[in-house]
Amino acid sequence: MTQKKKRIYLSPPHLSGEELKYVTDAFESNWIAPLGPHVDAFEKEFSTFLGIGHAAALSSGTAALHLAVRMLGVQPGDEVICPTLTFCATANAVIYEGARPVFLDIDPTTWTLDTNLLAEELKESAQRGKLPKALIAVDLYGQCANYDAILDICSQYDIPVIEDAAEALGATYGSRKAGVFGKIGIFSFNGNKIITTSGGGMLVSEEESYVRRAKFLSTQARDPAPHYQHTMVGYNYRLSNILAAIGRAQLKVLPERVDARRKVFETYRRALEGYSGIGFMPEALYGKSSRWLTCITIDEKLFGANREEIRSCLERQDIEARPIWKPLHLQPAYSHLRTRGGTVAEKIFDQGLCLPSGSNLTSDDLQFVISFITNLYNEIHS
Repeated sequence: MTQKKKRIYLSPPHLSGEELKYVTDAFESNWIAPLGPHVDAFEKEFSTFLGIGHAAALSSGTAALHLAVRMLGVQPGDEVICPTLTFCATANAVIYEGARPVFLDIDPTTWTLDTNLLAEELKESAQRGKLPKALIAVDLYGQCANYDAILDICSQYDIPVIEDAAEALGATYGSRKAGVFGKIGIFSFNGNKIITTSGGGMLVSEEESYVRRAKFLSTQARDPAPHYQHTMVGYNYRLSNILAAIGRAQLKVLPERVDARRKVFETYRRALEGYSGIGFMPEALYGKSSRWLTCITIDEKLFGANREEIRSCLERQDIEARPIWKPLHLQPAYSHLRTRGGTVAEKIFDQGLCLPSGSNLTSDDLQFVISFITNLYNEIHS
């Protein structure tokens, strides 16, 4: 097989062509420091796109998660539920406040939080007399969690929900967009996300008080005084005006980016679904995934090679692929924390692989990845 001349990345940035115009405006107006008119405009345009009342542009999705946990009153010793199959930032935001994450397994039909386990956990927590302070639901790889069930169960115990939609901008649950279902929602604009500001995030809520508080805390909690006065400890978490300018240009093409990623997924599915041992992350019937990343599973017995062997082969061809998130209950940093279930997430981690999924992935590159996987299969089974 011929070696590709350039690397095929997992999920590279995809510029709209309008970014330079917005950034130039920021430079020409001399608004290059944190905050400024592009930050204000980005927040307004973003909240309008989602159909939610308020938004605060921040330095990262992790910063948004941390502030969300803080604003829901999570204290040292409290417990916060989250799924085990997610990026570490979900748990870290809880730990920053001295609280303890409680990990729940996922539903194999959606790869998101298992709501049956959630009901069991809350029932037993109530019987113990110690309910969790909050729940962080994660929209994984572009797919929303089951919010009808989650909100119904949590409402029975008055548990507030944070929606970690860092991976799901542009996805929908029913007729509504990802990010609007919890008390607070968060997003990431990291370089590999469906739209990017290089680095950045957003916190959103229908409750203006949460967003106002987030803006205060994220600007070092500076009190309204002519001098620098602080009655509490804050953070340097605000987004810069230049990065917000990039975000405004990116947001304009978000629907196109979602369509492109879904087409990438469908191309993979049509080409690979007939090969024994290859499966795909299912799409929940209740919504439309953004397919931020195309995720497949590899059954070693049927395919003839395991996930890591295939990933290593792809890497030798300069194709970037990545294992599914390692469940948090298996991570050394969190192994001492309580977990309910875990075997579903463990199996998906063992078998799961994220393939190159960028909205700017060329047809030739996409076919090269597909051909490599199918040729590998044919070689094994010849």
